[in-house]
Amino acid sequence: MSKRIVITGLGIISSIGIGKDNFWNSLIEGKSGITQVTSFDTSGFPTHFGGEVKNFNPYQFVSRRRFSKIGRASCLAIAGAKLALEDARASIADYKKERAGICVGTTMGETQVLERINEDWLKRGVDAIQPESIPRYPSNVLSSNVAIELKLKGPNYVIPCACAAGNYAIGYAYDIIRSGDADIMLAGGTDAFSRIAFIGFNRLFAVAPEKCQPFDKNRKGMIVAEGSGMVVLESYENALKRKATIYAEVLGYGLSCDAHHMTAPFSEGIKEAIEKALRQAGVMPEEVSYFNAHGTGTLANDKEECLAIKKVFGEHYKKLPVSSIKSMLGHTMGAASAIETIACCLAVKNDVIPPTINYQTPDPECDIDCVPNVCRRQKINIALNSSSAFGGNNACLVLKKLS
Repeated sequence: MSKRIVITGLGIISSIGIGKDNFWNSLIEGKSGITQVTSFDTSGFPTHFGGEVKNFNPYQFVSRRRFSKIGRASCLAIAGAKLALEDARASIADYKKERAGICVGTTMGETQVLERINEDWLKRGVDAIQPESIPRYPSNVLSSNVAIELKLKGPNYVIPCACAAGNYAIGYAYDIIRSGDADIMLAGGTDAFSRIAFIGFNRLFAVAPEKCQPFDKNRKGMIVAEGSGMVVLESYENALKRKATIYAEVLGYGLSCDAHHMTAPFSEGIKEAIEKALRQAGVMPEEVSYFNAHGTGTLANDKEECLAIKKVFGEHYKKLPVSSIKSMLGHTMGAASAIETIACCLAVKNDVIPPTINYQTPDPECDIDCVPNVCRRQKINIALNSSSAFGGNNACLVLKKLS
């Protein structure tokens, strides 16, 4: 368990860009990917905006025949995985296939497939349901479809830990390589835009009318979005051997459950996950250069997360840059923390902190340095990525620059 684990490839599909470079350029420019929803008719809802990926061409990543057999979330995951491998300049053919694996986090799974089944049933009766659609929607198909596409015969997992699932998946993949059960792992998260997520968060009165404003006094909620974020993890030794680009070293991670409430965030649980991550990483709070927040833009989440930050970092919190990229691309559910890990890797690599856009009015309860509206060039040695989810699930990753 003494292996050092590094991230050598980044693959992303998001509303602000497809591919590492497009995503990063939009991120540091503070561009918003929030537009009016076109996936379905929102006229019956109080809100009409979302973070859809509108320029995604699935046939760049899978054949038409293959695409007809899988759901959008699987396709997003495959695209993210292929982009990550391409970025890492890694080929699965160079590894024993049983030593190459995949771990995917998700919130909704292949909900779009289930929605289509339900629509056929309601409109035309049970006999209208196509038998081949049944095996397309269980959550386990997400990792299986990536494995089939890339011929991965190693560890294969889906972690449905809601909006912290991406970090859970990356942490689990980190453990798999450290324990010697795999040589290379693809890990991250995926979720497609769905009526169920859009309806659900609207009914919880958690969706902002037009924009997400994390940490702003007048914030009105989150914005539902979709996307995929996948990273390549391998041992430091293997990365050096093949002269790979190393974005960051994964020093450790921390998990916790609030055991408090199904939907309400709780600062004590968030605090525990952050502290566990720091302990495993062997990092003192004052050594953290950048904190990538869960930062959904809801009143409760931002308040509780800021309280947790103050509890962990003490007076250092006043000097700690904390930003939320959900202000730009919306909340991508199970993909969120994986995409935010990618943002952290790029921040560490480039010494640039992404901004929190749409920030206008300071909130005394969120008196952190949220890097308002404009990115910041600053030396980043250690970044911490924090995520939370329904059910009180929290997951934090600690990433370090390799000098």
